[in-house]
Amino acid sequence: MKLLHLRAMEPEDLELLYKVENDASIWDMGPTTMPYSRDVLRQYILSTTSDIFIDKQVRLIIEADGGVTIGIADINSFDAKHMRAEVGIVILPEYRNMGYATQAIQHLADYSLNTIHLHQLYAIVPCSNSASKKVFEKCGFYGTMELKDWLFDGKKYKNALLLQKIL
Repeated sequence: MKLLHLRAMEPEDLELLYKVENDASIWDMGPTTMPYSRDVLRQYILSTTSDIFIDKQVRLIIEADGGVTIGIADINSFDAKHMRAEVGIVILPEYRNMGYATQAIQHLADYSLNTIHLHQLYAIVPCSNSASKKVFEKCGFYGTMELKDWLFDGKKYKNALLLQKIL
C-alpha cells in the first residue's frame, strides 16, 4: 500500500470532482439529488477559499505517492462555536479495500485537531454500509446513535449510524 496525503483542490481536479459528484450510486449518502455540470464544478473549485472558517467546509484531494489521485475527503457542517464538523470520504472504486480510507480518515483527524483545532468529528454512515462503519471504527470513531429513516435513496428511507470521534 502506498502512503497518501491530502491536498487542496486544483483546477486540474475537475474531472475527478465531476466523476465523484455525478456518481448516482453514492447520492443517498449525502444531499446531492442531481448531476452537476463541469461549469458549475469549475466555478466551485475556483471560488473555494479552502478556509473552513470562511467556507464552513474544506474539500481535500486524496493523493497516493506518485501523484495518483484516489479520492476526495470532506470536512463539512463546520460548527465554530462547538468546534466540531462532519467528515466524509470517497475512494474511487479501483482503490477501495486497500487501506486508503483508513489513512485518509487518520489524516483528516490529524488535520482537524492540529490545524483547525476541532474538538470533535462525526460521520453519518448508512447502517447497511458495514465497510464504512468498520473503517471509521478502526480510526477511533464510535457509534453513538442510530438515526431512524435518516437517508432517502429515492425509493425508501434507510437508517444511519452517527459515529463520533473526540479529538
